[in-house]
Amino acid sequence: MMFRDLFETVNAYLARDPAARGPLEVLLLYPGVKAISYHRKAHWCYEHDLKFLARVISQLGRHRTGIEIHPGAKIGKRLVIDHGMGIVIGETAEIGDDCLIYHGVTLGGTGKDIGKRHPTIGNNVLIGTGAKVLGPFKVGDNSRIAANSVVLSEIPPNSTAVGVPARVVKRAGVKVDYASEVDQVNVSDPVAEELAAIRRALCEINTRLHNQSTQS
Repeated sequence: MMFRDLFETVNAYLARDPAARGPLEVLLLYPGVKAISYHRKAHWCYEHDLKFLARVISQLGRHRTGIEIHPGAKIGKRLVIDHGMGIVIGETAEIGDDCLIYHGVTLGGTGKDIGKRHPTIGNNVLIGTGAKVLGPFKVGDNSRIAANSVVLSEIPPNSTAVGVPARVVKRAGVKVDYASEVDQVNVSDPVAEELAAIRRALCEINTRLHNQSTQS
């Protein structure tokens, strides 16, 4: 089983990474493959209540690859981690089969939840460079998270999410009307709100100055 999973993982890298020149290169030199190998061992220990040993193995993997995966995280088959540096995957995170994750991604929590604290990623999901997926919700199958997006709530299957906070811009290849999706993440944009307030204040000041100059 272990060797079959490793064989499938190497083939997944060869299929998805145009820079990969052969299975031996992927097996020996790709940090994502090493990180998953460490995690499989650490997760087995974690599931068998060998928590300290699990953390030791996971920390060895982190120091060797720059990829931090908690031993409790559940990871499916054929995960491809491209480059990988700076990836963090939390304890209760779950990742389905055939996913692609780029460097700088965080599958983390918000600090407000107890128990299940981290996201569940469906099958065949792509998460772009620097994206942050935070909270105990699901990202549906075949979805895409754009680079540097901050995802704070559930993403439906077959969707593309973009922005901070992330909003769904496509579903099943069809563009989404922002007017109907304004409450997609139920989180306001504090920067935009502050800028709007500053603009309103400047308009009021300009109006008062204009009125004063007219009266004088």
